Amino acid sequence: METRRLLWYMALAFSLVLMVQYIKLPYGYVMSSLLSIGKSGVASAGSFSINETGSSANPVFSGGPSQNVTNLLGERKPETSNDHVVERSSNDFLEMNLSNKSLAAEPGGEQLVHELPESSYTTVKNSTADSLQGTDAVPSSIIDEERASPSHAMSPARERPSLRHGQLSTEVNSSAIRRAPRSARLKGSPAVVVPISEMNDLLRQSRVSYHLMNARWPSQADEELLNAKRLIESADSVKKNPRVDVSIYRNFSAFTRSYELMEQTLKIYIYSEGERPVFHEPKLNGIYASEGWFMKQLQESKHFVTKNGNKAHLFYLPFSSHVLQEVLYVPGSHSRKNLVRYLSSYLKNITSTHRFWDRTNGTDHFLVACHDWAPAETGRIMSNCIRALCNANVMGGFRFGRDVSLPETYVRNAMSPLKDLGGKPPSQRHVLAFFAGKMHGYLRPLLLDYWEGKDPDMKISGKLQKGKDRTSYAQYMKSSKYCISAKGYEPYTPRVVEAIFYECVPVILSDNYVPPFFETLDWESFAVFILERDIPNLKKILESIPEKRYVEMQQRVRLVQKHFLWHDKPMKFDIFHMVLHSLWYTRVLQMGA
Repeated sequence: METRRLLWYMALAFSLVLMVQYIKLPYGYVMSSLLSIGKSGVASAGSFSINETGSSANPVFSGGPSQNVTNLLGERKPETSNDHVVERSSNDFLEMNLSNKSLAAEPGGEQLVHELPESSYTTVKNSTADSLQGTDAVPSSIIDEERASPSHAMSPARERPSLRHGQLSTEVNSSAIRRAPRSARLKGSPAVVVPISEMNDLLRQSRVSYHLMNARWPSQADEELLNAKRLIESADSVKKNPRVDVSIYRNFSAFTRSYELMEQTLKIYIYSEGERPVFHEPKLNGIYASEGWFMKQLQESKHFVTKNGNKAHLFYLPFSSHVLQEVLYVPGSHSRKNLVRYLSSYLKNITSTHRFWDRTNGTDHFLVACHDWAPAETGRIMSNCIRALCNANVMGGFRFGRDVSLPETYVRNAMSPLKDLGGKPPSQRHVLAFFAGKMHGYLRPLLLDYWEGKDPDMKISGKLQKGKDRTSYAQYMKSSKYCISAKGYEPYTPRVVEAIFYECVPVILSDNYVPPFFETLDWESFAVFILERDIPNLKKILESIPEKRYVEMQQRVRLVQKHFLWHDKPMKFDIFHMVLHSLWYTRVLQMGA
């Protein structure tokens, strides 16, 4: 009887643990969350399910000691007693347990409280892991007022785009969503900071250590990719070019050879499956416009698109992460469960209809997504794909060697995307540094606390108010030497591309942000990287840059500008072709010898 009673108590305790975990973890994947740490899963056509995934010569103003960061390349690393990584998939929720803890903010920090949707975290543990316990985790996605679409204020039952053919099945029905709000205190900078110098090292390491599994059966496309890799690696090194400042590129000769081979070779298959408006219906305005413009221009391309999947080098999953949120997110639910299930249902459809995914487990498939939530929504079910993400956060699931950083471009007028392009020459830029914007996240209030109204050379403010300041946002960017890209709730912001658009030297004030086209461009040659903790020294750092060096960077901004422009009809080396090249180049380098 005692033994039976003991077993009964143990079963009851285990049931309570499962119930607690079900409440704490997103999507209810209790057992997979408990049992799949350190394992990777793949999806095949016959059995698709949601599984776990598996120093510059230019001055760099990102000083300070860097933390030891491991396993950021996308591959798994065996656990050891002193140095290991527990990498959860993008939809697992790291329980922060802050309700009974009083956390000390960093010097100058400010405690802000926000409601969070279910978020994803990557926990980096090493020999100093104990010292990180109890510090703030940085969410991969938070509802941002600046980014919030009108759907956040609407009733789920009206005024929202609807899917055709009753696609909102019981599997993704919003009525099944738990409505348990979450909150967390966000204080100071991330616990682990990866400066730009370490990102460069991680990128180089990924090219050496990252390997894909062999395809289940050979294809002519793979042979063409292997041949392209050999030709790129054997390209003659070019250190000077009379027509191009090669210093803005990591390897100019490799880039030009790769771009040439892309134009000659690349073929992409676009899946026809998928219900509008989430699939095949691009949105061309707003801060998420990059994903829409890319979708539109690729779908219209006769050069790169093939209808024969057997000849394709890459396969495009043509959905809009922005529209997905608009259509399916239930305001106030703080859950993306039905969004992920909807994408999972789509993948189940294409993997059961076609065999392309099954040949490589999706490693030759790609997505282009700009919404804050895209890393979390795709981190599990599309973990093998190449993901072009605006939200490129080293500590938020971005993987060097597999993911690429997508520029966030704020297109205000889809009919005229190049309106107001350009800015004043260096001699007419009289403002040292400029920033204006809403107070999202913890960093911007700190920036204003230190600099708003404190120095005439530093034009730092909240959102510009019409009528109070006759100088417009664009005019400030056109007449400032340095334009500050300060993170909001997420590391990325359209200000990076806006600065280039207005020929202002970008100052990236956002720890762990991977800038666009990172595998190709040498960002340190035309931009300034400053760690968040160096906000008090912002002016001193910028003034320490010699005038000659500033003029050189500003000229390089003008040269690199062509890579960040959308045109009605794509042009050579423009943003459309650069995104294509990032995808192509990443796929080429993934091929074995």
